[in-house]
Amino acid sequence: MDLFEYQGKQYFARYGIPVSPGDVALTPDEVVATADRLGYPVVVKAQVQVGGRGKAGGIKLAGDAAQARAHAEAIIGMDIKGHKVKRVWVEHASDIAREYYASFTLDRGAKKHLAMVSAKGGVEIEQVAEEDPSAIARLHIDPFEGFSPEQARRLVEEAGLDEEARAGATDVLLKLYRCFVEGDADLVEVNPLVLTPDGRVHALDAKVTLDDNAAFRHPEWEELAGVAEMDDRERLARKLGLQYVGLDGYVGVIANGAGLAMSTCDVVNQVGGSPANFLDIGGGASAEVMANALEVITSDPNVRSILVNIFGGITRGEEVANGIVTALARVDITVPMVVRLDGTNAEQGRQILSTVEGEKLVSAASMMEAARTAVELAGVQR
Repeated sequence: MDLFEYQGKQYFARYGIPVSPGDVALTPDEVVATADRLGYPVVVKAQVQVGGRGKAGGIKLAGDAAQARAHAEAIIGMDIKGHKVKRVWVEHASDIAREYYASFTLDRGAKKHLAMVSAKGGVEIEQVAEEDPSAIARLHIDPFEGFSPEQARRLVEEAGLDEEARAGATDVLLKLYRCFVEGDADLVEVNPLVLTPDGRVHALDAKVTLDDNAAFRHPEWEELAGVAEMDDRERLARKLGLQYVGLDGYVGVIANGAGLAMSTCDVVNQVGGSPANFLDIGGGASAEVMANALEVITSDPNVRSILVNIFGGITRGEEVANGIVTALARVDITVPMVVRLDGTNAEQGRQILSTVEGEKLVSAASMMEAARTAVELAGVQR
């Protein structure tokens, strides 16, 4: 779950990470009231989960109430890369001497936590990595050993942060790592981490991605999820308990297993198509699960065909096929569906599917063939 900036800052504050004083506002009146309380100048920042807010005009400095209201009226409701601004964060403006970058995430390949710090903050870290990779200091951290003050100090020094910022940055790094681990995050990122003219170091921005698998330990996350940016498809999928991510293509994808779902999306792209979603139905493919998946897929008006890619392991092929047949009787499918079924008892499953094959359901022997067929059928429908 990705948090908005204001939620990320509130999350940081729980762990003692210094952030600028501010508050979230939904209307121009609330923006002015918040700005008056904080004291001018203030910054009015669009709250959307996408980069490029500043270039789009979503971040503005206000020196008085009139400017605060004008900026609020311009920003609230604006569209930034397809994201409509519904709320803004209003914070007291900070004097900035230098801008840095700091983050913690999980390096799955190394099976360790990864810390990254750079003296080049305020720009996308991908740009820094491409133009000057030596400007990023990296450190792999053993989760069992943790992150020590000595490691934090060494990382800050290797990144080349200014001498007057090093003590403060070291302290922030230690608190940021605690937020990352104890807060069950997949990513915590501060860009920029700023040094003020009077020598203070604090987080001017906050990007936090929480690990959904840890939600059972955090009932308070329900409140955070309540304002998450979800379209109608994702909202329906969450209600039905499905792992779903909406994309902007036209081939609906259903697969059992996250890896297989991602591979299926890749193959659809490889054969010239565009996936409409990532949908993982997990280890089972019962009639109820399959019907729920089809309901979510068909709620997307851009879907022109459906690709069901199932590899039976513990779940047997005939059970999957029976689930698909039953689901088809429960959900009105108006676009062609291609099914690739392999693995345990796949032959029995294919025989069951053959009884309902026709214009709306086609079987395929391989993932590549299934993807190619789904893309071709989608093209016919457009």
